[in-house]
Amino acid sequence: MNSLTFAERLQAGKALRQQVSRASHGIWQAGKHRRDPIDVLEESNMGRLTELTPIRYGRMLRNAFSFLRGAPAVMASDLAGAATSGVIVQACGDCHLVNFGLFATPERNLIFDVNDFDETLRAPWEWDLKRLAASFVVAGRLNGFSDKRCADLAAAAARSYREHLREFAEMSPLDVFYFRVNATDLIDSEPDAKSRDAKAQMIEKARNRLGTHLFPKITEEVNGRRQFIENPPIITRVTDEAHVRIIRQGLAEYRDTLSEDRRFVFDRYRLEDFARRVVGVGSVGTRCYVALLVCDDQNPLLLQIKEARLSVLEPFAEKCPYETQGQRVVTGQRMMQAASDIFLGWLRGGDGHDYYVRQLRDMKFSIPVEEVHSDSLERYAKVCGWTLARAHAKGGDAATISGYLGRSEKFDEAISLFAVAYADQTEQDHAALEKAKRDGRILVCEEDL
Repeated sequence: MNSLTFAERLQAGKALRQQVSRASHGIWQAGKHRRDPIDVLEESNMGRLTELTPIRYGRMLRNAFSFLRGAPAVMASDLAGAATSGVIVQACGDCHLVNFGLFATPERNLIFDVNDFDETLRAPWEWDLKRLAASFVVAGRLNGFSDKRCADLAAAAARSYREHLREFAEMSPLDVFYFRVNATDLIDSEPDAKSRDAKAQMIEKARNRLGTHLFPKITEEVNGRRQFIENPPIITRVTDEAHVRIIRQGLAEYRDTLSEDRRFVFDRYRLEDFARRVVGVGSVGTRCYVALLVCDDQNPLLLQIKEARLSVLEPFAEKCPYETQGQRVVTGQRMMQAASDIFLGWLRGGDGHDYYVRQLRDMKFSIPVEEVHSDSLERYAKVCGWTLARAHAKGGDAATISGYLGRSEKFDEAISLFAVAYADQTEQDHAALEKAKRDGRILVCEEDL
């Protein structure tokens, strides 16, 4: 990549249109050999905690958007047969609109970025953008928008990606590395004072989403020590001594993945309590724990220790180049994000599973999907497209992709066509899951919302 000039890379990208037209990205039609989505989901349950998979299905059945969130493996299989230009980036792998949001940098500034990397891997850039665009159509339909309006949302995300990617392509790699979408950029993107005030209130809410604020809500004092409040099966304390020893050994291994200055901070804390926690939609059934650590004056540090499994992209993309899946997640996150959690690290547990570690809550905030005005969702689509462009520019060849995309709206229009067609597919797959429930093919646990 470095041996070619900027102009040569643009031209190389433009030449790729002869092999894969931009219009071809608008095509989605399930082939006769498409795998049964229920089979794909059941296969993705292998190795999970079987007692939790009914909760996963219950959460996925809430609506089509919940299904999309919980079925990255289904879409990965579908995208593997779709058109790609052949340009590889560090991909998120599960790039839907809820996997973007606000969080704090080490300097305690709020930025907006991609914030879920369980499936990250080197893969075609189109896969992330198509999943993002489809998520806006499915979310738009959930809010009662017309298909034309939903197509506009998908096109807005693609257009923002294309236009900003050209800007990043013209920047130096160092400038791309330092670039951040700040919370103030979100406020400035709003069209009027009322909208800016609403966005400012959302940002202030994010600033108060701290582990120290969550700590008194999810723990209680017992015999002079803090411990997690149980709420089975969502939060279950781990009291088995053998299991606790494994966790302590794992945390010692995790410590070695931190830089020396961060190890010094980590060493000021001691493990106080430990619990299993059910999180997300697609993650339900994977092993996820929360650890309570305290320092001498009882100030808490809450860490999430989450299982890192094989990426859903790996059967169709490059193999994981790292010794552990936890390292894959952490490296991919550092590659794509503008800034990352100071306690981000990984370990291989004594139970034989891989994990990555991060703070449980550190000003993290994502927008709600339901009851959103279409204009607000369109502005959000533009910010997500902008953010994804920066992430791909940081971990890929922005100039070649930009040369392929060009300056016209041909690609944007194709992505909107794909997103509407794939939203239809998602609704059909959601209906198939409902049928599987009725037929007794799957077990479902529906939680009280």
